[in-house]
Amino acid sequence: MTATTLPNPGFGTFRLEGDTLRDSLTTALEAGYRHVDTAQFYGNEAEVGDVLADSGIARDEIFLTTKVWHDRLVPGDLEKSVDESLERLKTDYVDLLLIHWPSPNDEVAMEDYLPALQKVKASGKARHIGVSNFTCAQLDRAVSILGRGEILTNQVEVHPFLQNRQVIEKCREHGIEVTAFMPLAVGKVMEDATLKQIAERHDASPAQVALAWLKAQDIVTFPSSTKAKNIRSNLAAFDLTLSDEEMQAIAELDRGERIADPDFAPDWD
Repeated sequence: MTATTLPNPGFGTFRLEGDTLRDSLTTALEAGYRHVDTAQFYGNEAEVGDVLADSGIARDEIFLTTKVWHDRLVPGDLEKSVDESLERLKTDYVDLLLIHWPSPNDEVAMEDYLPALQKVKASGKARHIGVSNFTCAQLDRAVSILGRGEILTNQVEVHPFLQNRQVIEKCREHGIEVTAFMPLAVGKVMEDATLKQIAERHDASPAQVALAWLKAQDIVTFPSSTKAKNIRSNLAAFDLTLSDEEMQAIAELDRGERIADPDFAPDWD
């Protein structure tokens, strides 16, 4: 496993559907994105599959991620749900298959669903496997079940206002890559005075600064946008280098502001 396993950045498809999804993803592919993040829960796997099939880009040039929703974690049903995802995505395999959320209240034991996930990988239907929204304790447990080196990533919410340092440290301890969702804090980064100030210095946007901050920490992310201009500028952000002082100023913005916190979420660190 290397830091180049996951192309950075990817393109996120959460809350995108229909023509909006098709137009945005087509623009992203044309701009050069080759990592696409979707999920069963997003309800757009079929449209993502259509765009990828119509793009003319070879399948092996795309890094495609999808996720199993927590109502499909029972062994047997998990594998069936993956077959359904592959059919919608019009592909024989995904590059990365994630458990989207740990089973609420351990309704399905991790000792049951993680080996089922591993079985999907062994069958060739997923090149890599990982988890999402796992806490430090859940990561320890997952590694004890599957062994070190089996979990490629933990996809968690990370942005300047929720820096999730404990979980990031735990991932690194286990050799697990961190992928960050909601990197722009649903647009809140655009309003922050510190980020605006740094952005002005670089002739960039606060969104680009937030993305460059993640890249500087070797965190993979996949911003989402419906505007062609933003899709391209998000990609350009990965050429931006921040100074140590600027990184420190952003570090001080952490206020534990969690956006994705459904009622079935685990007890966060």
